[in-house]
Amino acid sequence: MINYPFRKITIGLLIFGPAFLAGCSAEEDDGEPEENTEEAGEAAGSVSEASTEDWNVEVLAENLDVPWSLNIHEDTYYMTNRGGDVIEVTGEEKERLPLAASDEIVNEGEGGLLGFVLAEDFADSSKGYAYYTYRQNDGALANKVVAVERESSQWSETEVLLDDIPGDRIHNGGRLEIGPDGYLYATAGDSDEPSLAQDEDSLAGSILRMTVDGEVPEGNPFENSYVYSYGHRNPQGLAWTSTGKLYSSEHGPNAQDEINVIEPGNNYGWPEITGSESAEDLDAPVVQSGSTTWAPSGTAFLEDTLLVAGLRGESLYAYDEEAEEMNAVFEGEGRLRDVKTGDGGVYVLTNNTDGRGSPSENDDQLLKLTLKE
Repeated sequence: MINYPFRKITIGLLIFGPAFLAGCSAEEDDGEPEENTEEAGEAAGSVSEASTEDWNVEVLAENLDVPWSLNIHEDTYYMTNRGGDVIEVTGEEKERLPLAASDEIVNEGEGGLLGFVLAEDFADSSKGYAYYTYRQNDGALANKVVAVERESSQWSETEVLLDDIPGDRIHNGGRLEIGPDGYLYATAGDSDEPSLAQDEDSLAGSILRMTVDGEVPEGNPFENSYVYSYGHRNPQGLAWTSTGKLYSSEHGPNAQDEINVIEPGNNYGWPEITGSESAEDLDAPVVQSGSTTWAPSGTAFLEDTLLVAGLRGESLYAYDEEAEEMNAVFEGEGRLRDVKTGDGGVYVLTNNTDGRGSPSENDDQLLKLTLKE
């Protein structure tokens, strides 16, 4: 296994009021930095009622290069970037540690080092799981899920859990999460071949479920298959309610982005239905964007409110279940790739350096949002 040097960078901690920038999309846009001079009004009573002025914003890290996935353990923030590194931030110290992988990580188009999640026993084991794009022997792009371990100067792949997940320059999915059942879930895009999403025998266009050892769990809906649900175009986020209901975010073809409630074995319709269309035995989204583009990415729950990071939409959205609509509750920092919650805060990764945004000085950033009292 190859050993790579790492770089250590010390950064100052910045705290700022709402200075807001324009940015970009899952399928493209442009914008110029713009300052919001409106005074903050009365603080919101809940996150679902919030607007940008209702948040205190703290910069926890900056000058991040195409960050993709965020994890938090104790006082350290762990972020992947598409180039193949794990960035660790503790206080004012930032380390960039490469992932030594069994195949070269291919940072091409939307591919690269994408999903990343720490093992539940990470404090004792130093282990985690990653999802990355690689090139097969025939030159085709594919994705794999691997077990990884943190060492003194790098992260190292220790085991391939699942490979040969169809890939392409676009529609690689890539999100990894450990569910409340202790299983590992991964989102797989249709690899720019829509018909694969309707093929139960293909891993593409699916949400996959496996044990943390890479086995097919008992109770998966299809015999000897990792496929948990299918008919997905490019699923991007996974989050569970306190009662165990699974939500997923998904990029649509021409806007028509989706939030779905995932049930095992169900078919979510791509490419047979999109947007507000419906058909027998195909599950429609609980909410979709119509002619507006959210390009929804990472998701998380803050109490009982689903939060969704928007790329093209350049907003943090909250899903209003009663009204069946998505509301922008924070915007002005450009493209948002991932969101996590904890200790009363909302942690957001910007993604303006991914080739589709308009980076400003010090982009990309890890932000902590807290509602003003």
